[in-house]
Amino acid sequence: MSDDQQSDDAPETPDSTPERDRPEGGKPNDREAAEEKDEEAGKQEDKDKEKEKEKENERALAAERFKEFTRAPFAEEQGEDGPTDLAAASRTRRATRMLFESGRDLTSVDRSIISSAHFGDIILGTDARPRLRSGPVPAEELRRLRRVQVVPDGYVRLRKALRSRRLLVLGAAPGTGRTSTALSLLDEVTADAPRDTDGDPAGSPVRRVQPDDGIRQFVDQLRAGDEFPRGTGYLLELSLTRPGALPPEEMDLDELATALARCESFAVLVVTVGSAAGPLLAGRYGMLCPPAPTQELLMTRLRERLEERVEERVEGRREERGEEQDSEEQDSVEELLVRGEELARREDVVEAVGLKDLRPAEAELLASLLAGRLLGDLSQQQLLTGCRSLAADQAHEWFAGVDRALATPARKGARDGEGGVERTNTAALFHPVAFRIALAVLGGASHSAVSSAAHLLTWELSVQCDPDNAPARPLFCDDPEADLALSRAESVTGEVEVAGAAAPARLIWYRGGALPSAVLAEVWERHFPVRAPIVRWLRMLADDQRPQVWVRAAVAAGELCVRDFDHGFAELVRPLAEGTAHRRLFAATMMDQAAGHASHRKAVRKLVEDWSRSPTWTLRSTAAAALGYGNCADSTGDALDALGRIGVRDGGDQSLLAAAAFNVVRLLALPDRAQAPKVLRRMADWTQHKREAHQTLGLAAAIWLAETRVDKLLIDEPASSLGERGDWPLALALADTRPELAMPIADLLWTALNTARSKDVAMDALERMLRTAVRKDGTEWTRPGLAALLPALAAEETDRRRLDWLLRRMMNDPDDPFPDARARSLWWLAVNQRTRSGQEERSHG
Repeated sequence: MSDDQQSDDAPETPDSTPERDRPEGGKPNDREAAEEKDEEAGKQEDKDKEKEKEKENERALAAERFKEFTRAPFAEEQGEDGPTDLAAASRTRRATRMLFESGRDLTSVDRSIISSAHFGDIILGTDARPRLRSGPVPAEELRRLRRVQVVPDGYVRLRKALRSRRLLVLGAAPGTGRTSTALSLLDEVTADAPRDTDGDPAGSPVRRVQPDDGIRQFVDQLRAGDEFPRGTGYLLELSLTRPGALPPEEMDLDELATALARCESFAVLVVTVGSAAGPLLAGRYGMLCPPAPTQELLMTRLRERLEERVEERVEGRREERGEEQDSEEQDSVEELLVRGEELARREDVVEAVGLKDLRPAEAELLASLLAGRLLGDLSQQQLLTGCRSLAADQAHEWFAGVDRALATPARKGARDGEGGVERTNTAALFHPVAFRIALAVLGGASHSAVSSAAHLLTWELSVQCDPDNAPARPLFCDDPEADLALSRAESVTGEVEVAGAAAPARLIWYRGGALPSAVLAEVWERHFPVRAPIVRWLRMLADDQRPQVWVRAAVAAGELCVRDFDHGFAELVRPLAEGTAHRRLFAATMMDQAAGHASHRKAVRKLVEDWSRSPTWTLRSTAAAALGYGNCADSTGDALDALGRIGVRDGGDQSLLAAAAFNVVRLLALPDRAQAPKVLRRMADWTQHKREAHQTLGLAAAIWLAETRVDKLLIDEPASSLGERGDWPLALALADTRPELAMPIADLLWTALNTARSKDVAMDALERMLRTAVRKDGTEWTRPGLAALLPALAAEETDRRRLDWLLRRMMNDPDDPFPDARARSLWWLAVNQRTRSGQEERSHG
């Protein structure tokens, strides 16, 4: 209808009465009254328009403000690097927690007890490592070595090289059996030399030598020919890890080889792999010594132990009964050996040992433990306790007395070259131990990330040890292969996440799940002065934006806090909880890791409860992040109470309400299936609350439910009940896996779609969910979840009209048009075919 028609057909009003009909004398007053009336009506109309405009602005402002409640809850503050990649953090956290699962009960080994424990007639000597001493090797030791030695792969090649060159530089990590291999080689190549038959060690053809003044002194002794007989095999161990120690030059080795050939002798120089030994091993005499195969080594040692023990028992019976020797002994050993192999492969024993490869001394101890268990001298618990000592002993060996060489004070004049001890090269001394600590904290990260963190820690250790001197930072001393060998690590090809995309990388791990916990326990509990540099280092890692670094560091820091919660809280948890958003998430992850230990759960929960009520904004934010993990409250109801309290305090702070809403949704993904209905009911209660802050919290949580992908929820379980739906919105994953939750979820989304301040954000979230039905390549994605949710969400005519409008908008989107066929398919999912009208049928084909 046009405006002209409206004017012509309008009924006559009193103002339209002809002037002649008006009373005399009333014309001017009536006109003024009419004008005043019109003016008042105009003012009122302007006021109404103003009020309507204000209301519209308020609605727009409320809608815009609501968007803030659904943005990244842990986005960094202004001027920082941006939101945290929660999906990558979730995957990293699951992988890292598995490294510490075996220590969740905080099982620790008192090494001082284990090293001298006496079970039955077995004495466990974890400290009984062979030490080199100058002098002949006893013939009995050589005979035992021939009987039990398990040769490594490439042994024949080593023997040929020694025979042809007379001199062999054998490189390996300490404890890998390099000394036994060297003795075995020398024993074979000197087989034609005269052997002692009376047990006199002076007649042994193999000798250990420790020349005080190096290789040149030994060459002079060989040339003199007075002290050492011809045809002898010499074992020398060169220590190149001491500050100032220099490897022999190639010319010195040539002279030694010539002297050995002149007296028809042989020599093996044992060195530790590393940058110092690199030139030696790369020369003509250098070769690497591979370790012996673990299973064969263990079974050989176990057979030896069983034969000794069974023979003792049989001898005892024969003496008591006067029986003759028979075949029972051999039969008994074979049966026990089979049972021992089965025992060694038991899951609890393998987990207690926690090492992929056993070194000779470790195989000796494990064989003794297994023999004691098979023969009834040890209980299963004693066996497991002894097995746990293997990793603890290795950690102790790595860190005991590392800086002993630096403990000698420098004498006056040392700086002027007049002798004395100068504290130099601390970086080279501390790098191996720093690398082991970094590997314990960041195991599973890329090799470059671990190496970079190790160099940062090397600097901190060097400064702590010698604060008056700036430590040198060698730039070309890294030897990746040596780092792996010296730290019992392995490098594998894998992937790391970079800006949300997977990229190939070389990942590094300990070769044994027990080593990370053993290293952290050794450093934190037995070497107190090293805590200060490690704390500073962990704070630096907390600022690293890469999930592969900061998440692993947070989990490891949580484990350290459990071992001394008072110190960890004062030095790590509290300072980080009051820092940036990234540091607050780091502190929350630490507390959740500590809450995983029953011994500390009560203390952590009390702390988080107090922080949820704290007047300090940062502490409430940290508490919200910790509550989302599900371990930091006595029950789901308590967690929801605390999150509600955090979200609505002071009318609902933007960042805190967003953090609270997000962490409410995280509780929906917990493994306990009984908790999800409780969380959904609480969210529905909030949306119906009389206070606006509670309503906003419930609506924001509903949006997070629709928008948050499953893989962003930091789920603990590697095999979640949500299955392979990591890239699904949580609402659709829950609707698909748990159909009984579809209706409560639909009710929450319906409320958000029908509330003025949240409807625009909810509509955008619904659109994004609809677009996940099918992947770009045409394969099915979240369609089963939409099939469960959409019918409940489009039950009424108005809901169907809204869905119709949304699908049309998606189809007509100029930037990303939604395919018509997919739109029709989604419509069919949402609307029952029997209730569709002809108009709807025509609209969607």
